[in-house]
Amino acid sequence: MLDAIAQWWDGVELWLAQLPFPFQFALVMAVLLPAALGVARLIDRVVDQAAGRFNPVPKVPPAVEPEKVDASTPS
Repeated sequence: MLDAIAQWWDGVELWLAQLPFPFQFALVMAVLLPAALGVARLIDRVVDQAAGRFNPVPKVPPAVEPEKVDASTPS
């Protein structure tokens, strides 16, 4: 099974190496860009979770609103 995957990968690598540079660049960007964005998003979430555990935000009680006056009643 591993040998079949290695042979397939070698074929893909050879095919990619024989393409002209603009096509190589376009294919690499089409694969690498989404992968890099996914990894960046994952790292961002992990860092946010770690920061939240080590430095929790204190809970602030909601501000008390002044009593609302009904504008329809004459004063």
